[in-house]
Amino acid sequence: MTKMIVGLGNIGPKYENTKHNIGFMTVDELASRHQVTFKEDKVFKASISEYFEGTQKVILVKPTTFMNESGKAVGPLSTYFNIALEDLVVIQDDLDMDVGKIRLRQKGGSGGQNGIKSIISHLGTQEFQRVKVGIGRPPKNMSVTNHVLSRFQGDQAIEIEIVIKKAADALEYWSSGGTFIDTMNKFNG
Repeated sequence: MTKMIVGLGNIGPKYENTKHNIGFMTVDELASRHQVTFKEDKVFKASISEYFEGTQKVILVKPTTFMNESGKAVGPLSTYFNIALEDLVVIQDDLDMDVGKIRLRQKGGSGGQNGIKSIISHLGTQEFQRVKVGIGRPPKNMSVTNHVLSRFQGDQAIEIEIVIKKAADALEYWSSGGTFIDTMNKFNG
């Protein structure tokens, strides 16, 4: 049995550490903890890394398709590695949650998040687990696009470092044998 953790984001230096790249930042934290590096796979349109959590193989994925087409990587990778839906977790940003908040969900709609829309389309189901990380709403004078493509500043940058570590802790707990419901009960909030 293999588990797959997908972090959503956009590729390239222009997008590094932006609010929309919280998924990339979280899988980067896991890769750092396990001292593994990502290798780009052009066939699967993703940067991929893997490690073992005990006897459990864990595949980390950063789609290289840009956010709106994340499903083009996630769908084929799930098929290739024969990943059951209960062994897949997608990490995404969430505008409707305050910065520093985290919510684990077993399934659900896209909530307007285009990366999730693409994954739902390519998997043909909404029945996959997510870790949602709050990035807050944009200020009144800023568009959603400019907000999600901006970087965290000041106290928010500190808060986001803490929540990335919490999300990584939750994913390690899950991948080391905790059920997703147990993980939700322990880490939601």
